[in-house]
This record gives sequence, C-alpha cells and structure tokens, in this order.
Amino acid sequence: MNPTLRRRRTVAAGLAVVAVVIVVVTVATGGFSSSSPSSARGAASTTTSPAARGPAAATGSADRPGAQRGAGRRGSGLPDSAEAGIEPWSLPAPVSREAIVADGSSLLVLGGLSSSGTSASAVAVVDPQAGSTSTVGSLAAPVHDAAAATEGGSVSLFGGGSPATVDTVQGFPLPGAGGAAPQKGTVAGRLPEPRSDLAAVTVGERGAGRPVAAQKAAVTYLVGGYDGQTTYLPDVLATSDGTHFSKVAALPVPVRYPALASVGGLVYAFGGQVRSSGSTTVLTDDIQVVDPVHHRARVVGHLPRPVFGAAAFALGGTVYVAGGETDGAVTLTAIEAFVPRSGRVLDAGLLPQADAFAGTATLQTSHGPVGYLVGGEVANQSGPDQAGVATGTLSSVMWLRPSSFGGPAGRPGAGSPFSGTLLIADRGNNRLLALDPQRRTVWQYPSPSMPPPPGGFYFPDDAFFIRGGTGIISNQEDNHTLVQIGYPSGRILWQYGHAGQPGAAPGYLDQPDDAYLLRSGVVTVADASNNRILFISPQGQVVGQIGNGRDAHDPPTSIGYPNGDTPLADGDVLVSEITGSWVDELTPAGRVVWSLHLPSVDYPSDPQQIGSDLYLMCDYDPPAEGRILEFTSAGAIPWRYDATGGDAMLKKPSLAERLPNGLVMVNDDYRDRVVAIDPATDSIVWQYGLTDVSGTAPGVLSIPDGFDLLEPGGVTPTHPATG
Repeated sequence: MNPTLRRRRTVAAGLAVVAVVIVVVTVATGGFSSSSPSSARGAASTTTSPAARGPAAATGSADRPGAQRGAGRRGSGLPDSAEAGIEPWSLPAPVSREAIVADGSSLLVLGGLSSSGTSASAVAVVDPQAGSTSTVGSLAAPVHDAAAATEGGSVSLFGGGSPATVDTVQGFPLPGAGGAAPQKGTVAGRLPEPRSDLAAVTVGERGAGRPVAAQKAAVTYLVGGYDGQTTYLPDVLATSDGTHFSKVAALPVPVRYPALASVGGLVYAFGGQVRSSGSTTVLTDDIQVVDPVHHRARVVGHLPRPVFGAAAFALGGTVYVAGGETDGAVTLTAIEAFVPRSGRVLDAGLLPQADAFAGTATLQTSHGPVGYLVGGEVANQSGPDQAGVATGTLSSVMWLRPSSFGGPAGRPGAGSPFSGTLLIADRGNNRLLALDPQRRTVWQYPSPSMPPPPGGFYFPDDAFFIRGGTGIISNQEDNHTLVQIGYPSGRILWQYGHAGQPGAAPGYLDQPDDAYLLRSGVVTVADASNNRILFISPQGQVVGQIGNGRDAHDPPTSIGYPNGDTPLADGDVLVSEITGSWVDELTPAGRVVWSLHLPSVDYPSDPQQIGSDLYLMCDYDPPAEGRILEFTSAGAIPWRYDATGGDAMLKKPSLAERLPNGLVMVNDDYRDRVVAIDPATDSIVWQYGLTDVSGTAPGVLSIPDGFDLLEPGGVTPTHPATG
C-alpha cells in the first residue's frame, strides 16, 4: 500500500468538497419518490433503512447496559429529559412546512415547501420502521404552512399558503392496504376565512377503524395563523368533520406558527410570531392554554426564549417543546419540558440537529408514544448548542421520546449522554478541548496561560486522560511526538520523539498513533509508519517492541501499518493493522492470542474490547463513507452502523467507544463532529459540531480525531486498564 495514500492527512483536500445532487420533482408531480427497505441489518441509505429499526421497533434502549427507562422521574419528582435521534435514513428530497398526520404505524406527509421555495402537492407515506418513503398521490392544489387532521377514513388539510393564503379545506383518503393506485385530493370545504401558518390538534381519538362513538367524541382545534394580509387570527376553531367550524375561544395573544399539544382536554400553544415590521419579525415566549369546554384562553407561562416554528409533543403527561427559530433568525436545538400540572418549564436536552418548521406527528408504539420531526429548516446557528446541518432545508427524520439515559429534566446538562468531562482532540485546530455535560468549554490547550511544548502542538490525533484525570497523554501523529500534559495545569510532564522529524532510531517516531499510559508507567504506542508497537519507559527507553519494521502481517515478527494498540485488562494489547485489514490480540511479549482478517473492512481503526469476546471498531475508509461495527474474535458481526447518505452518514470515523449507558460515541473526523449513536435504534442521538463545517467558535470543530471521557471520581470508563 502506498503510504502517501493511506495517511489520514492526505484525505482532507479530497473530502473538503463533495457535490451531492438530488433530483427534486416539482409541484406538478410533488416532491417525493418511492423507496423500499433494505434487508441487511445495520445497512442504511438515503431513503431506506433495515426493517424493524428506529424507536418504534427497537427492542428497547432500556435493555442497554446502564440504561433505565423512566429513571428521571423516580425519586426526583421531575419528568424525564428527552432523547432525540436522527434516523439512519432520510427523505428522498428536503422538505419543510408540510402537514403530517399519524396513520397507524406510518406518517402521512402532505404538501410542504421544497428547498427552492416551491409549494408541493405530493402526498407521501413515511414508514419509520422500514425507513421507506412512497408517494401515494397528490393534493388538489399545492400548499405549505397548512394544518392537518384525520377525519374517519380521510385527512382534512386546513388552509395554508400557495403562495397566497387560502381558505380551502382539502380532503385526501387515508391510504389503504394493498398498494392502491395513486389518489388525487379534493376540495372538501372552506374555512370561515383564509388562514395559513396555523396548527391543529385533535382531542379524543379518531381514525379509520375507530368506533363511531369515539370518532364523534374527537374534536380538532385550529389555533393561530393569519389571513395573508395583516390580521393575526385570535379565534380558536373547533371541527368534528373538517367542514363545519365553531369558535370556542380567542387567544389573548394572536400568533402565527405556534407549537401545539393537548393534555387533559386542554390545548397548549407555545410561542409564535406576534407581528412583523419590514424585515423584523417579533416573536413571543408566551405559553397559552385554551379550555374549549369553558370557552376561554389565557397565558399560563413562558418559554426561556421567544420562538416560532417549534415542535410540541405530549408524551406521558409532559409536553416536550423542541427546536424552532428564535430572535436573530437562529434555529434551535433546545428541548424544553413543560409540566402542565405545575406550569414549570424545564431544560430537557437538545436535538442532534437544529430544526424549525418541520412536519410533526406522534406515533403510538408498543414502547409508548414517540414524536417525529420530518424535514424542516435551519436559518442560522450559533453558540455551543448548535449541531447538525448548518443551514438549509432538511431531508432528515428525527424522533423524540423520554430519555433512557439523560436523567431528569431541569438538572444541569439534562439529556446529555455523559457525566463528567468529555475530552476532544480537535486535530484540525491543533487543540484539545474539555467539555462539561452542558457543552461548555471548561478547558482548552494550548492557551495563552498554557503554552505548547517545545516543537509545538501539531496534529493531535488522540488524547486520553491519565492518572485518575490529573493528566492527559496525546500523540501528535504528523509531528511525530508524544506528550503528557498535567490536567488542568497544562504543565508538560513528559515528552518523546523529535518534533517534525520522523525516524526509526532510538528516540524517534514516525506517525505515532494511539498512545496509552499503562499502570506500570510504561507508554504503549502504535508507531504506524515504522510498522511496530513500542513500549516506552518513563525514562524514555524502549523496553519492548512488536514488529520488526516490515509492512506485512506476520505477527509478532512483523505487523502491517498498525494504528491501534488498545491495552486490555489482562495486560495484552489489541492491535489493528491497516495493511490487509487485520485485528490481533497480542501479549506484551508478542505471542499471538488470536488474529482475525475482516474482508468486509477496508481500514480497521482503534478496536476496543466491550465484552468477553466482543469488540467495537471503526472502518475508517470504506468506499464513500465510514462504518462502526461490533465483532467477535471469530469474525461474527452482530451489529454495524452503516448509514450511506444524508446527515446520518459518517465520513472517516477513527474511534468509537461504548459509554457506560450503552451508547456508542464516535469522532466523525471528516464531518467535523463527535456523535453518540444509540445501537438500539441506529440513530445519532447527540452531536457536538456542525456537520461538514469546520471552525474554532464554540460548538464547532475541525477534523476531531480522538476523545475520552472522565467521570466523577477520576474514572475513565472506556479504558479502565490504563494508568
């Protein structure tokens, strides 16, 4: 293998710009195309995912190590924080401002706005379990910013813009089983006045197959919106058939684009736009409650910030308000938990993707209700909480439910996948960052008060806490050095190698990778371009070596371009060889315990032991994207994450580690982010960094190439065998 081609640094220029072409069908035919599910477990594409994945079909995140559903409530009196995940598949085309209703286990998506700003007429079924999207017909007229509800065996679509605000109620039959021919919507009625930018919620149960009595008991309420001219409409309308309307209350604060949910027969409206003047949009943080029975509405609380275009889901008696856009056209990742019985608003976590003006609906599953955000928009992002695609119309699908790992809402860092301190080797920025669960940067190296070591701090490929969290060891891969740094003092404790001078002589390294401090004080490192594993004493003497420098798989005599040397609890090391795609367990003396060739892996990277015979590893450089896989020493692969498109796709991930709660954290090098993946749903549930955007501002990274976790008490749970 040509070493020039295999070095990670050489990939950056070629990956900096990737042109993705998506064909979007225009209004005449709608905005969706059909797709079908893949049959391979763990495989995914931009339009499909394996059958029976996602939160509705998962065996349950509560089965993961350390996870416990509902733990936030017990003993705290607080609701759970929220867990939100990006599905490992995406829509065939970006869309926002569409209307969505639940139809059994699927979502019916009606109309919306394309990324070019054109109203859509397509009606599509999104099946979250299969990860498929199929067009089932078209509306009578293209529309966006409408609201929808089911009425027996059909859907009513209320108002919207096309682009002018309309008073039309469009009807569309709920798709039947058996793949019926595409349907065409009809004009079923008229609203009392034109109305767009509204929201709808149904109180009571309604839908095809429901008893007649239950269908009659269900009422849909239309809240908010405006007439397309100057009037923000305060009237809350009720309908039980989609064509006849009555006023049940008036909002004290008329709004456009509120988030809407119902609990206990009451309707709650969160935020919204209250007026605009020229290019200035004025928003509110009001929480308004509508009591349809007593025909009154009032303000009952306030969100932490003004917002419009957010999503709201009533899950287990708590309303989770997610995303939206706030002042300054900043799109949010924030999730708030509103407790109707007390009126409290609590921090409940973050979306892994900022989102506003998404289509939203809630599906009832065997594991409880799950909220969905389909598509949406990102105007702009800023601050440490920014995440996901930086700007534009989205093709992603996200789900939201009470968290199995994030603890109770209202505590600092609610919803975070980790406690303690997360260390990130931000290689492209030549720095180390330490984050707390609230995503605040609590430490950065180097800094004006903590200068770099002699020879500079360049190309930090990995970094791990040492000595109970009182220090950090880092290898500077293309600076050919190792360094131990005091934490948090930043004092240089130990160095090895010659900065900027690769070599194989004593005291020299050539592209060192994965340096660990053992409990004995010896440092082990994969000296990659010298094709050897070195064991280096505190005095800087090589006290052990595996590999004679030849680039070939013949352990222990020779090993081919190693990039991993993970210490194991029994004193052995787990070695990954890029040449030939081998993983070996070797004793410090070089005896081969087992050796495995993985023909489906192109570039094994940094294997970790997570069970008695279970290992976790990245495939850094497969064709077009990166993968994560669990494997056994016999070559079985019980799980892999292999999204091949969209925001869920990884690009050259180099390190994956399983957290104590069962989530898998990954540094996704060439998408400029660190993510946490829920293996039970194959979903990204947490992200730090903007996807495909590099930078130094809070919340932004550049080619992060390593991370580590320090828990309270000086515990390093992902590498307990080190010093």
